[in-house]
Amino acid sequence: MSRKVIITCAVTGAIHTPSMSKALPVTPQEIADAAVDAAEAGAAIVHLHARNPKTGQPDQSPEAFAPFLKIIKQRTNAVINLTTGGAPTMTVDERVRPAAVYKPEVASLNMGSMNFGFFGMLNRFKKFDHDWELKHLQNKDIVFRNTFQDIEYVLKTLAETGTRFEFECYDTAHLYNLAYFLEQGLVKPPLFIQTVFGLQGGTGAHPEDVLHMKRTADRLFGDKYVWSVLGAGRNQLPIAAMAAAMGANIRVGLEDSLWAAPGRMASSNAEQVTLARKIVEGLGLEIATPDEAREMLDLKGGDKLEV
Repeated sequence: MSRKVIITCAVTGAIHTPSMSKALPVTPQEIADAAVDAAEAGAAIVHLHARNPKTGQPDQSPEAFAPFLKIIKQRTNAVINLTTGGAPTMTVDERVRPAAVYKPEVASLNMGSMNFGFFGMLNRFKKFDHDWELKHLQNKDIVFRNTFQDIEYVLKTLAETGTRFEFECYDTAHLYNLAYFLEQGLVKPPLFIQTVFGLQGGTGAHPEDVLHMKRTADRLFGDKYVWSVLGAGRNQLPIAAMAAAMGANIRVGLEDSLWAAPGRMASSNAEQVTLARKIVEGLGLEIATPDEAREMLDLKGGDKLEV
């Protein structure tokens, strides 16, 4: 039987700004449509942030999530994954609220503090429609706080909800942080580990970086984890291709990259999912359905989302 590969689509995020791409979903309807289209293209999981519908600024209020969550739940069987990362400027209490209210099957969780740098994108993008965009991108003083206390707070806040986690690991230290929480009994297998490559402030996107993260995860977790990869920007599809051949699941989406090919911006999240699916199927593998992803990750079921 062919190995099944979970494709996650992160449809909007908090890094890119509306002036960068007309394809970036901003309004609740746009976010809902993007998620549904991505699921129809083959994404088993949709990873969701909310935005202010007028300015496109990240918005982590639970009320901002409700309109598109209702639509997505009605229109697709995809696994819903809510961010607890939000944006680096938010407190951990702000960031965890949507997941605490709606109790999704999966919530993302950043596994360590790090410098965040978006300023490199100013080499390409020059014109912005909203004042906040330039301030957001040119800031070289961002520390994305995810202390042991913060991580423990998220884990304990969601402990009784049945929500499992997409553990976002931007460096090997984050894998060791996760190993600590496993030893403490605050997380349980199977661990859905999302290793992140090519973001300014995190580990690089060289093939050796991918191999090093995989070797470290294998040594720390053995058969207790499910591996996925995220390549930022132009690294999205090369990382996906390399890692899928090594046994990984893959994450794509306009949160992580605005591109479909060198010099060509993606027309939609669904286009990126389609490209990822071609990689998977070109390797002789099969994409996982939402229910197969639920089984692989031991999820509680889509009917448990409270919206």
